[in-house]
Amino acid sequence: MKAQNLHDWLVTVSQAMTIQRKLAELVSARDEVSDIRLVAGVDISVRNTSGVARGAVVVLNYPELTLRESQIAEKAVEFPYVPGLLSFRESPVILAAGEKLTNIPDLILVDGQGIAHPRRLGLASHLGLLWDRPTIGCAKSRLCGEHRPVETEPGRFSDLLDGEEIIGAVLRTRADSKPLYVSVGHKISLEAAIRWVLRCCRGHRLPEPTRLAHLAAGGQLIVASTQIMGEGYGEINGRHESTNRRSDDSHRQNEGASLTSSRRKRSLPILNPNPAGLISGRTREKPSKPCAGSLRSREPSKPGMS
Repeated sequence: MKAQNLHDWLVTVSQAMTIQRKLAELVSARDEVSDIRLVAGVDISVRNTSGVARGAVVVLNYPELTLRESQIAEKAVEFPYVPGLLSFRESPVILAAGEKLTNIPDLILVDGQGIAHPRRLGLASHLGLLWDRPTIGCAKSRLCGEHRPVETEPGRFSDLLDGEEIIGAVLRTRADSKPLYVSVGHKISLEAAIRWVLRCCRGHRLPEPTRLAHLAAGGQLIVASTQIMGEGYGEINGRHESTNRRSDDSHRQNEGASLTSSRRKRSLPILNPNPAGLISGRTREKPSKPCAGSLRSREPSKPGMS
C-alpha cells in the first residue's frame, strides 16, 4: 500500500505544526466507505533503550474478522516526543509496514487520534491522507475536548466537544472497561466511524483490528505466514493487557484523563446498519476550556505542547 509524498519528514516542531494545519484542511468527513471486505488495524511500539520503533499493520477479513495478513517494520525514531505531533514520530515506520501489504484494506482503524486533535490532524487523519484511504481514529485516551461521563452499557457514547464543535465520540465498547475515543480519520463520517468500531469489536475493549495490531507491534502475534489467504489463521501468544507496551503509552495516558463536564449521553445499536440520522437535537453547553492550539486557539498552551 503506497503512500503519497505530501511533505518532508525531517522538519522542526514549528514546521510540523504548520504542516498539520495545512493538511487538516484536506481531511474529509464525507462517507466513502461502501463495500467492506478487508479492514486493517494500525499500531506501533517504541523501545526506549534502543530508540527503535516497530510499526504493525494487520489486515482482517470482514465480517469474519479473521487474520489475512500481518506486516511489521522497524525504524529508528528520528522525531522527538512532542504531544500532538506523534504522527511525525510514528508515521514513517507505519508507512514502511504498509508498503509491504499485498492485501489493500477498504477501511483502516488506527490506534490514535483522528480529528480529535488540537490542530485536527492526529495520526489517523495523517495516515488517511497519506494512504488516501478511509481511516478511523480509535484512541485509548483523550488528547483534547470535553465530554459527559459515558454509561456502562456497551454501545453508549457521549459527544467529545471542543467548544461548540463535535470532534469525536467517547464510546463504551465493553461494560467493564474504559471507553475509547473515536473520531473521523479521513473519508468517513463520525456516525459511520462509531458503527464500524462497534462492528469490529469481539468482546474486548479494543476493536479486533487494532487489538491484533497492538499484539503484532509488541511481537506477540504469531501467524502461519505473513500472508494468509481464505478465512485466515492466527494464533495470539499472550493477552492484550500485557506488559509489553509501547513506551509512549504512558505519555498518551497522561494526555488522556477524562473530563466530566455536562454533555449529553447517547447510545448506538451495535448491529443497526443505517448510520444516518444518529446525531440530532444535541444540547450543547459551552465548555470552560477549548483544545489548546485548536482552530479557535492556534497557539499551544505550553511550549512544545499541542
